[in-house]
Amino acid sequence: MTETRVDPHVKVLDETVAARAKARGIDVLVYAPHFTRLPEIRERAAAFTDDDLLVVPAREVFTGAWRERKHVLALGLDAPVPDFITLDGAFDAFDAQDATVLAPHPAFATVSLDAPEFERYADRIAAAEVYNPKHLGYQNERARELVAAFDLPAFGSSYAHRRATVGEVWTTFERDIESAADLVDALESGAPRRVEHRPGLRHRLRCRLETADLAYENTYKKVDRVLLSGMEPTHPRHIAYDGRFDDVAVY
Repeated sequence: MTETRVDPHVKVLDETVAARAKARGIDVLVYAPHFTRLPEIRERAAAFTDDDLLVVPAREVFTGAWRERKHVLALGLDAPVPDFITLDGAFDAFDAQDATVLAPHPAFATVSLDAPEFERYADRIAAAEVYNPKHLGYQNERARELVAAFDLPAFGSSYAHRRATVGEVWTTFERDIESAADLVDALESGAPRRVEHRPGLRHRLRCRLETADLAYENTYKKVDRVLLSGMEPTHPRHIAYDGRFDDVAVY
């Protein structure tokens, strides 16, 4: 039986990442960096795709205002969708493009879909994450319980913000996946899969280093992004979006 190992959510991509993914037996990476426009993501994904590794472009869209942030991961987008729009606005934009929507790190901190959102949007979500290295054990357990309660297909990813985390977690699909369309079909059809991760102390250490990376993400990096770098390239009022999302922008 043909199987394909997919790491469905990474934030970093370069020569080191591609080499590490191949060395760890990963066949497909889904590349969805923060605050980066879709054309740039597509270009970089294509540059690192070869006969041994397929890189699929995606967007993790940050929805809602600060106190009600919700992250959603979209594959198969035809046109850019910005951050900082309402959750309804994001789902409407995804529906208009027939995009595939995944729920990353559910019930995690204040930035994730939780039971009320699953109640409302479950029929528009292809799969939800049940193992994420940034989670502590009880948080992964909470995610598994939530996903099971809504009878959604599961996935696990490295959610790698650090190069060393790539390939620590993957989802093995029991089919051949050779293109982005194949991956979308596997997700949308609920194809049989297993969520797997590397064993041992080194894996646990890399997971905790990913957790620690949150401090950097939410302190220096956020100050630099919000106060020092000006308007984000994925801000809905950026000229690149030509006012198309003004009615659902939250900032």
